[in-house]
Amino acid sequence: MTPMTFSGPLAGLRVVEVGGIGPAPFCAMLLADLGADVVRIERAAGETDGLQVDRRFDVMNRGRRSIALDLKGLASAAQALELIDAADVLIEGFRPGTMERLGLGPEVCLARNPRLVYGRMTGWGQTGPLAQAAGHDINYIALSGALHATGRAGAPPVPPLNLVGDLGGGGLLLAFGLLAAVFERVRSGRGQVVDASMVEGSALLMTLFYGLHASGDWRDAHGTNLLDSAAHFYDVYETSDGKFVSVGAVEARFYVELMTALGLSADDALQRFERSTWVQRKAQVAAAFRTRTRDGWCELLEGTDACFAPVLGLGEAPQHPHNVARGAFVDIGGIVQPAPAPRFSRTPPAVPAEPCAPAWSVPSILAEWSRAEASGSGDGR
Repeated sequence: MTPMTFSGPLAGLRVVEVGGIGPAPFCAMLLADLGADVVRIERAAGETDGLQVDRRFDVMNRGRRSIALDLKGLASAAQALELIDAADVLIEGFRPGTMERLGLGPEVCLARNPRLVYGRMTGWGQTGPLAQAAGHDINYIALSGALHATGRAGAPPVPPLNLVGDLGGGGLLLAFGLLAAVFERVRSGRGQVVDASMVEGSALLMTLFYGLHASGDWRDAHGTNLLDSAAHFYDVYETSDGKFVSVGAVEARFYVELMTALGLSADDALQRFERSTWVQRKAQVAAAFRTRTRDGWCELLEGTDACFAPVLGLGEAPQHPHNVARGAFVDIGGIVQPAPAPRFSRTPPAVPAEPCAPAWSVPSILAEWSRAEASGSGDGR
């Protein structure tokens, strides 16, 4: 196989990802996007995980090599340990105890590689009464309070896709924890276990709202709060062509600009947080937005301080002039997808490679890592 090259702020970081679905692959993608050399261990041919996606569309697996191993077999588990011995980071997303039963638990791995940062991604956490229960994003954010807070008045909670549990409170928080542990290792020379759970991660994302709730400024009833669709100046509105726009004119001067553009009075700017006025004012704002098309409102309001943006579909967002100018989306193998983020001034990452089949082998990867070590391009292990 042709050796891969890696660029970006994490170049030289070696990561082993034990393949799964949801937050762990997203975490691995984030690291790979920024230049880490991530090797994904996929299940052997014939094994399934219940979710089958054509490989070229499985874009969260971009930017990394993969190998196929049956970890239930002793020989394959031994090969995995060889790879882990040479890695900086391990990512796994199984139920607690699974890696231990495979002979790949943290005690074994850290005894062999004391510098290893061992990342564990679960829904409920490694311990606790629910640790062994099955679940998905919707269940974890239900337990953290995040799901209950998402909904309109008179309607049940609305699942915010799987952004809050799987991706934000899961994969993103795990990546943050892993890099914090790698940073600490510079001082101590020792690895450790990072236990990330989606319940705790999604709860952390709700920190602002727990504070507002404690102060009495956040009510449990749906659609009665500033940021949950109750306020007329912070919501989504339908336009004359059946499309939608968003407004978030929270500050007084932005509020005045929005109301003036809508042809409505802004005399209540200083009293805009008075909840008793929100229902009536919302009806007025809704009626105003129905007088033009979405594009018509874009011509009038985009680029102003009215805190306005059109609500774009997944097919539209990559074509918006701002996203085009920023290069916010990239085409990888004919699939348009979000570009790596954030931006780096001195060590920009390359465009990720498209998802690939598990064509690599443990010996070939170890040989490449050994050559990189000899040339001084590793992390200085």
